[in-house]
Amino acid sequence: MKADLDRLMAERGFDALVTTGPSANNPTMYYLANGVSVTEVTMLVKKRGQTPTLIVSSYERDEAAKSGLPVVERSKYDPVRLLNEERGDQLRANARLWEVVFADLDVRGTVALYGREEQGRALALANEVNARQSDVRVVGEFANTVFDAVWTTKDVDEVARIRSVGARTVGVVGNTAAFLSSHRAVDDVLVKKDGSPLTIGDVKREIRLWLAEADLEDPGGVIFAIGRDAGVPHSRGEDDQPIALGETIVYDISPREAGGGYYFDFTRTWCLGFAPPEIEKAYRDVLETFETILAEAKVNDLCRGLQQRVCQLLEARGHPTVRSDPRTNRGYVTSLGHGVGLNIHEHPFFSDYEGNVDTLAPGCIATIEPGLYYPDDGGFGIRIEDCLWMDPAMGRLENLADFSKELVLPVNNGV
Repeated sequence: MKADLDRLMAERGFDALVTTGPSANNPTMYYLANGVSVTEVTMLVKKRGQTPTLIVSSYERDEAAKSGLPVVERSKYDPVRLLNEERGDQLRANARLWEVVFADLDVRGTVALYGREEQGRALALANEVNARQSDVRVVGEFANTVFDAVWTTKDVDEVARIRSVGARTVGVVGNTAAFLSSHRAVDDVLVKKDGSPLTIGDVKREIRLWLAEADLEDPGGVIFAIGRDAGVPHSRGEDDQPIALGETIVYDISPREAGGGYYFDFTRTWCLGFAPPEIEKAYRDVLETFETILAEAKVNDLCRGLQQRVCQLLEARGHPTVRSDPRTNRGYVTSLGHGVGLNIHEHPFFSDYEGNVDTLAPGCIATIEPGLYYPDDGGFGIRIEDCLWMDPAMGRLENLADFSKELVLPVNNGV
């Protein structure tokens, strides 16, 4: 949580944090600037123990003021003069701009750099700033960063926002189920009113409309994959493929608040009309595993231990897993889940490797999403995913937005 930021900075020896760039698709800027919309010339400086300062274009001063933070107009530092004095050398001019900003805000010591900029540009600028200044050292973090730690647990406002996205998401999922069931089947394929096949592309267009109406956006794109494609975990499906009866549909939807903000992640697996016995059995295996993990998981459980438990449960049911064969591309080929917040994938992570110490900490939000994938020797895939909050008061996982886990959707067999 944001309240932990100064403590984490102190533990890591950081005197200040800097993030740059727009707030859109830039979680650190969005988070520290309290969700206001700013563009690429923005710089935010946070000294340990102090409120962050936003340095923005004068065009954005009113929007930046909505953050509640101190705002400095970039023109104060005369960046055009600096660029002219450096004869158009943008690297040197930007390094000088940082120099005068740091002097103005009395920033010294170790400054940690965050945000989403092109990697070469960020590296070159950090090196130039370090070469010019003796009392500032710009550093970066590679893994388990300050923000990884801060974002692992959510405060009540963050939970409420993610819960709201979840409620709207399952509304879209419900619309999708009703839309599919409203179509009649001809020769084991859903058809539209004109008799042409209903395709994945047709369904996705409706999903995008429902998301927009719910004030949501899905930057990564919806997964709506059928049959063999459903057996490859991140196959998004082919738009021209018809919707056939009796084949698994993996429907994975991960929208966020429109304009950037908090995500939700959710998956259901459906068969239209009927499910073949092999798929019914595999689905029961996944659902029972899902229910076992939810029943057993408790606060502060080691996440990699839950991944090991899933492997144990599915191996006992006769399926290969990444534990029995780390290179397998059939059976259980994924990890159990991941954290969700301003990033669609963030801590805690459930992968089983030495050094993964992530836990189901009080206040974390994470997905639980076991699945089975048989693309070539079965032509199907199955995944069930809910987004859950580790309730600090109750010490157990709470589902943030539930929806039916029935495998078979009815279809309209009328004329």
